[in-house]
Amino acid sequence: MSDVSTEPEWLTIPALVNLLGMSQSRVRHLIDDKYLLAIRRDNVVSVPALFLRDGAPVPELRGTLFVLADDGFTDMQAMTWLLEVDDSLGVPPIQALRAGRKAEVRRVAQALA
Repeated sequence: MSDVSTEPEWLTIPALVNLLGMSQSRVRHLIDDKYLLAIRRDNVVSVPALFLRDGAPVPELRGTLFVLADDGFTDMQAMTWLLEVDDSLGVPPIQALRAGRKAEVRRVAQALA
């Protein structure tokens, strides 16, 4: 894997509340239930904007997060993997997911175990 080519836009919980039109507790449930993945950046819980599409979490993300968790990835390791270019995919896995390459991304993720 190589480094991220550009820094993604990060959204805080309040920004997600505004963007998704949901309560703060509902946004936190999306994170707790693995519809979104968040990490602490500068002590602020944040989610990459790439994890959203059409005003909702990218649907293919949740299953991929479960595969990574089953492989023993921490949230930070999963975030790094999703955002960095993966040599076998040729793009960051989140971009491949957004492009409809769910099965390919999950096969690569399973092979990481």
